[in-house]
Amino acid sequence: AHFTHPEIEDIQRKCFGVTSRDRSTTIKIHEIKENLKDHIYSFIERYEIGLLIPENALTIPMNIPLGLAITETLIETGMSAIAHHHDFYWERDRFTINAAWDYLNMAFPPNLPSLEHRVINSFASEQLSLRTGISAKISPNIMDFENPPPPIDDYASDVRQALGIKDDEIFVLQPTRIVKRKGIEHAIELVHRLGMKAKLVISHSSGDEGYDYEQRLREYTKLMQVNTIFASDFVNEERRYNEDGSKVYTLSDIYPHADLVTYPSTFEGFGNAFLEAIYFRKPIVVNTYSIYTKDIKPKGFSVIELDGYVTQAAVDHAKEVLSNPELCRRMVDENYEIGKRFFSYAVLRGRIKSYVAEHPWLF
Repeated sequence: AHFTHPEIEDIQRKCFGVTSRDRSTTIKIHEIKENLKDHIYSFIERYEIGLLIPENALTIPMNIPLGLAITETLIETGMSAIAHHHDFYWERDRFTINAAWDYLNMAFPPNLPSLEHRVINSFASEQLSLRTGISAKISPNIMDFENPPPPIDDYASDVRQALGIKDDEIFVLQPTRIVKRKGIEHAIELVHRLGMKAKLVISHSSGDEGYDYEQRLREYTKLMQVNTIFASDFVNEERRYNEDGSKVYTLSDIYPHADLVTYPSTFEGFGNAFLEAIYFRKPIVVNTYSIYTKDIKPKGFSVIELDGYVTQAAVDHAKEVLSNPELCRRMVDENYEIGKRFFSYAVLRGRIKSYVAEHPWLF
């Protein structure tokens, strides 16, 4: 069921970036779909599932057979489900040219009477209604603000040393994948213009979106004479040791050591990295992408803003925050309280209670 399975990757190549689909691809899609349906039915029966919550699987068409399998299962059983949407296909250029319109219209997302839809921002809700006639409720990204992050433990105590960051260097963290819409060249420019002894750490690789942009960043960082660390070999979802004895850290291990977080994205579905920086009490540089401007900024966060490019005002603001610990502390503490008010687990608990009250027969 994973989108990196060779057969799924082959289907992706034959469905996107082209305008026609051969019959053998259609047959393969339906063969895999039926196999996945069998497993879904077995899962439902074995664990007596009464409610399915597809997480982005009916949103971005990274696995067409899986989306079709879930959709047909819901149609055939009539069981209740909540689809949580993060990234719609119309938000990604690589899905614009395709030979899968029939599948996109059927399952990404499907319009079913038993299926409720949740999106992570107001713009997505508006676009979903406009394009499909589907009404959705907003469930933004959240973090456990009621429980602050634990102190640095022994395992993560040497993060700066492992990354080669000296005690007198500013640790600037770009906690994202290397994707064009992340606007990482702005982070490089900002570090260059700070004129301070600093290193920029980019935490993740490019993932499934190609390597051309990464090459562009490697060239640009040399041009700007910024000491940039591409740290994907050091960061993973779980801690572990490599064969040579070196450590692999989680992103939660990395954050506490950072002095400044950069998030100069041109587009985001919401902003996980933004909330993470707030949660770990780090000052953040953020580009005013549309969802930030509409759904996040009005909450009152104090950040270092870019408006599409790096301004001298942003550089000066970053310098001020980095050189004034008391100002930085007040900023991050106030931001934490705002995050706790609007983007905590308590917010989600309230919405779940509302859903339970509206659907008592499920519980």
